[in-house]
Amino acid sequence: MDSGRGFIGPSLSEITLIYKNVFTNIGNAYNPITGVFTAPLKGAYMFRVSVFGRNGIAAGASIYKNLERMVLAYANQPQNDLNSSNGVVLILEVGDVVYVRLWPLAKIFDSEDNHSTFSGYLLFPLR
Repeated sequence: MDSGRGFIGPSLSEITLIYKNVFTNIGNAYNPITGVFTAPLKGAYMFRVSVFGRNGIAAGASIYKNLERMVLAYANQPQNDLNSSNGVVLILEVGDVVYVRLWPLAKIFDSEDNHSTFSGYLLFPLR
């Protein structure tokens, strides 16, 4: 998400989240303009998402592989800050894409402390 402090969402439909604060991007497989990771080689990859909400607003996002929802992180707690995270190991072929989509009507918070994140890495290549 953009550097700075504030909310993303809500929206009436799912939106792809774009994480612009990229710590490491070896091989440039993650595109910080589109928010999409494209597998450069066949392998087993680990992905994680975390979402942070403020003031009791539901926070929810899903990790997608190509067009299929894989896992979700969701939290809804009235009148409090909240967070949730989830992760998944995926077998990807060259060119498969992985990205995070914000749920409809959900709202997540981020700041310079990087509360809401998306990360992934290659565990090992496959033939």
